Amino acid sequence: MATHAQPATALPSPLRRSQGIALRRALVLMGMTLVVPGSAQLAVGQRRLGRVAFRVWASIIALVLLAALLLLTPARGFVIGLYANPITLTVLQWLVPVLSLGWIFLLLDAWWLANPRHLSTVGKAVSGVLAVVLAATSGTVAWAASGSFATQAEVVGNVFGGGGSSQAVNGRINVLLLGGDAGADRTGLRPDSMTVASIDAETGRTVLFSLPRNLQHAPFPADSPLHAKYPDGYYCAVKDLSDACLLNGIYTLAVNNKKLFPGVKYPGVEATKGVIEEILGLKINYWAMIDLKGFKKLINAVGGIRLDIGKKVPIGSVDGPHGVYEWIMPGKNVHLDGFHALWFARSREYSSDYERMIRQKCVMNAMLRQLNPTTVLTKFQDIAKAGEEIVATNVPTSDLGTLLDLAMKGKTLPMASVSFTPPLITPATPDFAKIRSVVTESIAESEARDASPSASATASASPTTSSTPKKNTSTDTSNLDSICKVSG
Repeated sequence: MATHAQPATALPSPLRRSQGIALRRALVLMGMTLVVPGSAQLAVGQRRLGRVAFRVWASIIALVLLAALLLLTPARGFVIGLYANPITLTVLQWLVPVLSLGWIFLLLDAWWLANPRHLSTVGKAVSGVLAVVLAATSGTVAWAASGSFATQAEVVGNVFGGGGSSQAVNGRINVLLLGGDAGADRTGLRPDSMTVASIDAETGRTVLFSLPRNLQHAPFPADSPLHAKYPDGYYCAVKDLSDACLLNGIYTLAVNNKKLFPGVKYPGVEATKGVIEEILGLKINYWAMIDLKGFKKLINAVGGIRLDIGKKVPIGSVDGPHGVYEWIMPGKNVHLDGFHALWFARSREYSSDYERMIRQKCVMNAMLRQLNPTTVLTKFQDIAKAGEEIVATNVPTSDLGTLLDLAMKGKTLPMASVSFTPPLITPATPDFAKIRSVVTESIAESEARDASPSASATASASPTTSSTPKKNTSTDTSNLDSICKVSG
């Protein structure tokens, strides 16, 4: 009897077809849950659970989209301030794991709804392993995200202690930036760089006022606990002249006399702020003191800075173990990472204190212009970690967004800069009336530019420039502004 072979096009058995359909059903339902939680349950008739899950998912997506849209509007400051609030970060820390558990349950439920009993052995293994992998991945991501929010909440809570005032004075917000240096050869932390950013509260246009660390006779305000001890300003006799008699020594003076500042957490900053207010005639809204070492991490966190550099700057020390082993060369639009930016700000070789002050101001100016909402939100973790290098600030988290919003407005405008160095003033015998007059005139000139958009957009104020270039010495800084400026 002849044997007839099965046709090549014969269909699989009903059991195999049923198992294949069941496997595809499981994969589709899990895929639906992965993309739109609750959609699998809605598809198979579990409408109550599906509707709850879908509404939660849709609400989260709507909130994220709303926040993204608000970042493009004047309300972006509110969004950033809300996100940076420790309470918000703590809520997110616990909300993410809860949502993740819900998502894991929906994934496993979607696998079960495919009726795994109808799957082949291979199908059960494939779909089961996939369900476990997806659930484990979701849990791992949620755990990492929760830890990230916890770290951010702790760092933000530690760094942004609050206490500053958002109330504009004469239409301006004034921020004191103190660049501290706590190197191995230093006793404690002292602010070598002291700059006040005076910002128009409406336009964001900014004027930077920098004071030299070696300024003498600095006046204490009448309400300062140190005024009675130094009624004629902070000054030491020539025979006792030392760093402690200079403007940057006020920080250490107050720390050593902290009993005069009961209840004040940072007496050094408080005393320095009061003196600078008295010198400039400006009310300081906020202050931040940053260890220059903190610049390294912070600048790396935002992707570096770009400067136009007019003079090469050495890396290393003539007296150091390796000598001067590298140079930061002059050029346009030079990119500096954290390491090179730190050396650019701190290098002492072949330069004066005044030149170094200008370089530090350039770095801080570049940082102000580098920050934007996208950078802050996408690199918030790195910025927050770098923020731990900030010794202190009285900016509350609720005002972070407002200040960032002002920075965004001001970055498109020329930034004026005044350095109170020779020949404008003589640090040993400064004319404080002249300093306050220059401050008033510079602010008026800056505001006039807003009133007259066609006015010259010169980025540096006239008091620090000279039409006749002069040799750079420790007592003549008339041409120092050519050393560097922020690119663009």
